[in-house]
Amino acid sequence: MARKKSLELYIHIPFCVRKCLYCDFLSASCCGQEQAEYMDQLRSEILASGPWYEGYEVETVFIGGGTPSILEPEQITLLLQAVRRAFAVAEDAEITIEANPGTFLGKKLPIYKEAGINRLSLGLQSASNDELRWLGRIHTFEDFLKCYQWARMEGFSNINVDLMSAIPGQTVESWRNTLRKVIMLKPEHISAYSLMIEEGTAFGRRYGAMPGQGEDSLALWPELPGEEEERGMYYLAQSLLGEAGYEQYEISNFSRAECRCRHNVGYWTGAEYLGLGLGASSCVKGQRFSNETDREKYQKLDFSLDGLELLHGHIHLQSRKERMEEFMFLGLRMLEGVTDMAFTREFGIHMESIYGKVMEDLTKKGLLKQKGTRIALTGLGIDVSNYVLSCFLLDGEG
Repeated sequence: MARKKSLELYIHIPFCVRKCLYCDFLSASCCGQEQAEYMDQLRSEILASGPWYEGYEVETVFIGGGTPSILEPEQITLLLQAVRRAFAVAEDAEITIEANPGTFLGKKLPIYKEAGINRLSLGLQSASNDELRWLGRIHTFEDFLKCYQWARMEGFSNINVDLMSAIPGQTVESWRNTLRKVIMLKPEHISAYSLMIEEGTAFGRRYGAMPGQGEDSLALWPELPGEEEERGMYYLAQSLLGEAGYEQYEISNFSRAECRCRHNVGYWTGAEYLGLGLGASSCVKGQRFSNETDREKYQKLDFSLDGLELLHGHIHLQSRKERMEEFMFLGLRMLEGVTDMAFTREFGIHMESIYGKVMEDLTKKGLLKQKGTRIALTGLGIDVSNYVLSCFLLDGEG
């Protein structure tokens, strides 16, 4: 029997209690009835999608949002039952749910565990309640501590904690305090991201606009840390987490041994993934597509007829050039970098034949390092990673 190909599933839950001030994800607050209707439709989509992927085995499931933990836990049980009916799910699949500490997780965690969830991603962001308020979060650090303790008592042995640096009012010292408090808890994984100011968000209007053009309600919010402070925070995270035994395996991700996020590693190394739910994106069978983003239109789709075709809209067939670019600028986010062997296996040509000049120039500038046929970002390269990764865009159609 032929071995099945690996597939990752991302399932989008577009609901939250209140939208955070920095968030540009597809999410909004909704009543319980609207949530129930969406979950019914999402399960219909899952069941209709399964037959198209009979040659695949699902290695990871990531339930994200929004705030998936806003749902009644029985909805998560029904969701994963639908996934197992529709897809072949590996026995050792990594199944993650994102959870907000402000969504009363105590009663939900046992049901999550029984449903097969084996990895939690808790959105802390900061150990400072002032900083949490400035972000628009609905929880306190004390709420997070209760949730973390509940999760350990329930037997969850693979927990990620999301942290955010360079946020309003934050200092290097307050960031150090956040890192130390989280390290003391010994989670298996820590994601430490720097705040991105996105257009269309409250922060975009407050911090991204011209002086005097920000959102009135945020006018008195603290200023953002400067560029030098932001870099200092990044170096501090590398230092403290490294000393505590966390391996930095990606630009913003740190883990204990054998606890890397398999779902995200798959994304960075070119695994095929299928997005399910409102606005979810997919890259599978050499095709890229994104789901309908209007919830009213999504709810009206009939998945027993042509609903999947209408859901996916325009399907883009990736060119060889695009796949090469993606291989490089996703793979180089991993600190171990990319190898010529993997590139050759994927494209039938040596990496140097395509990127030799770029690799040479970036190495001379101290932005790339080469060991044998492997290339990876240097520390300086990480600092200017957006520039480095842009250098791997190719001219022409390919």
